[in-house]
Amino acid sequence: MNKKRIGFFGGSFNPIHVGHVLLAKALLRAVKLDEVWFVVSPLNPFKYHSTSLLEDSKRLEMVKIVLEGEKKFKVSDVEFNLPKPSYTINTLHYLSKTYLDDDFILLIGADNWVAFDRWNGHEQILHDYEIAIYPRKDIYIDVTQLPQNVCLVDTPLLNISSTEIRKKLKSEQSIRGLIPDSIYDKVIKYYKE
Repeated sequence: MNKKRIGFFGGSFNPIHVGHVLLAKALLRAVKLDEVWFVVSPLNPFKYHSTSLLEDSKRLEMVKIVLEGEKKFKVSDVEFNLPKPSYTINTLHYLSKTYLDDDFILLIGADNWVAFDRWNGHEQILHDYEIAIYPRKDIYIDVTQLPQNVCLVDTPLLNISSTEIRKKLKSEQSIRGLIPDSIYDKVIKYYKE
């Protein structure tokens, strides 16, 4: 039996935006995945002191709303129940032991790849998992230097970020078109509270 190929798409999704969804669709095709799991992180070790992080349940709720009806996308709160801070190595190992019929492929941006040697357990991740890197603006990746199980994927370069959305909200600028309409009212409400 062939194992299912699951893309592990982790992030704070603070908030989830149209770029996340478009990117996941492109990765699904480009990396030949069966599914993409949006793993909502309660605490990113690199954003450890972030005060602009909306509470976990609200970010999870919005991801669920956005992905409703998307058959190949799943929402996971697995990291909510694992030790904090949430290290990807721990989550990947937990998922691999729990879902024995699935292979997990780590999906990360080029910005994360250039800092990958600072990740907790990065050597173990490289040893145990396939990694697909998607491009980020102004970050060059030399594909000739990538390990055998790591690839740079040709996906659209989407210049949208959750940080930009939060800044626009703070300065009362429009965020229409940057976030899915299904969560527009919730984003306005939650980030103004």
